[in-house]
Amino acid sequence: MRARGDLNVLHEPFLYHYYLNRSERMFPDFEPEPSHPRTYAETREMIIKAAKDGPVFFKDMAYYVVEDCASDRAFMTGLTHAFLVREPAEAIVSYARRDPKFTLTELGFEAQFRLYRVLQGMGMDPLVITADQLRQNPEATLRRYWEHIGLSFAPHAFEWDGEIPAGWEAVAGWHTEVLNQGAIQPPEEGRDAREELHDLDAPFTDYDRHHRPFYNALREIAENQAHQK
Repeated sequence: MRARGDLNVLHEPFLYHYYLNRSERMFPDFEPEPSHPRTYAETREMIIKAAKDGPVFFKDMAYYVVEDCASDRAFMTGLTHAFLVREPAEAIVSYARRDPKFTLTELGFEAQFRLYRVLQGMGMDPLVITADQLRQNPEATLRRYWEHIGLSFAPHAFEWDGEIPAGWEAVAGWHTEVLNQGAIQPPEEGRDAREELHDLDAPFTDYDRHHRPFYNALREIAENQAHQK
């Protein structure tokens, strides 16, 4: 979304609220910026203020905010929402490589599903996209997403340089591979993430069993939405 060049992009602004106020652990390579808002209310205000100057895009993990959103209808209904979900085995293997002590909550699919239902209850119809849809057909998938949020198609936005964008400094260590790829990559041929997960064993196989029903529910929504277009 940064590559479009027509949005104010905030990178996981509610991360500070969750990890500095609610979490019992800190994830590796997180270097908080002293000036960044650290509470839900302060972060909410920062986003609203930024939106006065033009459209704002921000990505967050649902578990950062799901406990706050149900009671914040005014803010939630002022946003346009979309969810991106990845095969749990792939997500677990990738996460464990960077942070072997990550928790059940941080895998995130349950919180995504809960937040999706909260937004439905507020009368909204969020878009759901799978990582496979995005990797296999990035142009068609992003076209659907941009239409959902009211943006025009931007053919130049499918490539980027390797420079660390402003706002990523606190979590730059997590995004080196993505920055260096320069574009959305297709799925890896011959990779079996389920085998890799099996080799990792507990607790990661338990995480998969817990979260897979939530992922399956969201994936079904994503596939149904894609077929409606």
